[in-house]
Amino acid sequence: MKKLLNTLYVTSPDAYLSLDGENVVILKGDGGKVRIPLHNLEGVVAFGYTGASPALMGACAQRNISLVFLTQNGRFLARVVGETKGNVVLRRQQYRMADQETMRLAISKNCLTGKIYNSRSVINRVLRDHPQRVDTEKFQMVSDQLNNSLSLIRNAIGVDELRGYEGEAAARYFSVFDGLILQQKDGFSFSGRTKRPPLDNVNAMLSFVYTLLTRETAAALETVGLDSYVGFLHTDRPGRVSLALDMIEELRPIFADRFVLSLINKKVVDAGDFEKQENGAVYMSDEARKKILSLWQERKQEKIKHPYLGETVEWGLVPFVQAMLLARFIRGDLDGYPPFMWK
Repeated sequence: MKKLLNTLYVTSPDAYLSLDGENVVILKGDGGKVRIPLHNLEGVVAFGYTGASPALMGACAQRNISLVFLTQNGRFLARVVGETKGNVVLRRQQYRMADQETMRLAISKNCLTGKIYNSRSVINRVLRDHPQRVDTEKFQMVSDQLNNSLSLIRNAIGVDELRGYEGEAAARYFSVFDGLILQQKDGFSFSGRTKRPPLDNVNAMLSFVYTLLTRETAAALETVGLDSYVGFLHTDRPGRVSLALDMIEELRPIFADRFVLSLINKKVVDAGDFEKQENGAVYMSDEARKKILSLWQERKQEKIKHPYLGETVEWGLVPFVQAMLLARFIRGDLDGYPPFMWK
């Protein structure tokens, strides 16, 4: 259980939520009980299937406290709200901003600043920890190029220009990605990003984990009342969660990429977990997919200090914190959207 920015996150799968007076009561399977005053809350997010009492649902609806249910894996199930108040105002403002070039540019700049900063952090961490195992000259050159990309992003005057800088920065980052693979080089080589379909074992894992992260980020946006299909950097397209794709940009390098690299470098997966099709596409076995899903859930439980909040949070809650911060910016409570910048 964690309370962040007046939102209560209940991550225990066996917790049941009920009402006692003016308090939400979290009843755990082991008999433990926690009470939180309702007047301190703007939202409650419950991971798991145990549920909540009708009395609590009614109390939350009456007080305009959003009560959101997700699966333990982070897939959005439902949101219980009362008379429409805040969400419609928030979404109308989101749509207005999405139609304004200056606002699209400002939010996109921050998302991409986070992405490039974090990409550079991944490279610098390897330079620091394993200088004897990588091409330090090449890695340092790419780190310097990414630092220059940060300046270009800050000074860009249009979203299309931003996309160009982001593409160049991504190409530079992925040009040394193979060097981040320190084990099992025979089975896991990387020559470039391929998506539909992935053409090697590394890309197969990256695509799978990016999909997990996108789904969970879309759920996080739903919990705060934002429309995950209307983005600022990614253009609208039927069936595409454009805002979730915007938001995962800053989390790809330090959350998804590092997770995939750890699976390879710790020899959790091996080449036998993948199969190449006649058309060149590479797919994971069902057993490998299940193993990765289980380890992804474990990684989400690991704790870090959030660089903006200054509080300790689980990795799995980071998309929810970022969604809350974006919603607060759109409502006018913050001067800008603070991207997640890993230190």
